[in-house]
Amino acid sequence: MARFTASDRSTEVVPADRAALWAALTDPDLLPRLTPYLHSIDADGERWRWNMARIPVLGVSVAPSFTERMTFDEPRRIEFTHDPESGQEKAGVEGTYLLEEVEGGTRLSIEIDICVDLPLPAVARGAVERAMRGVIAVMGRRFAANLLRHLSHE
Repeated sequence: MARFTASDRSTEVVPADRAALWAALTDPDLLPRLTPYLHSIDADGERWRWNMARIPVLGVSVAPSFTERMTFDEPRRIEFTHDPESGQEKAGVEGTYLLEEVEGGTRLSIEIDICVDLPLPAVARGAVERAMRGVIAVMGRRFAANLLRHLSHE
C-alpha cells in the first residue's frame, strides 16, 4: 500500500451570477448529480463525508469515502480540509474554491490536492499519479459541463 497524490488548479469565468454559482457549489444534494464518480455527500453542518463511486486507476478500482471540514465564507470562498472523524481514511482532499464577480459572470478558481492510499507499489508512483491526473481532468470537464447546464436552467 502506498500513498499517491494529484493536484488540480484551474480558473474559469462561469457565465452565471455569483449567488447561483455559490448555491450550486454548497448544495450537498446537487453536487453528486453534477460530479462524475461522486456517489453521495453526507453533510452534518460543516463536516461533509464524500462517498465516491468506483474509480479506476491502473487496473485497480477504489471507492473511497473521506471526511472534509467545509469552511464557507459566503459568497467568496469555500475551503476543504481533510478531517476524518475516527481512524485513518484512505483518501482526503485539501482545497479552495474562490468566487469573484467579474464582467460576464463569476471567476471561479479551484485549487485541490488529493491523496489516496492504493494497493500499488510506490515504484509505480509516476504512472499512478499521471493516471490520477487524467481521471481528475475528465471529472473536471464533465463537472464543468454539468454545472453550466444546471446554471442555464436556473
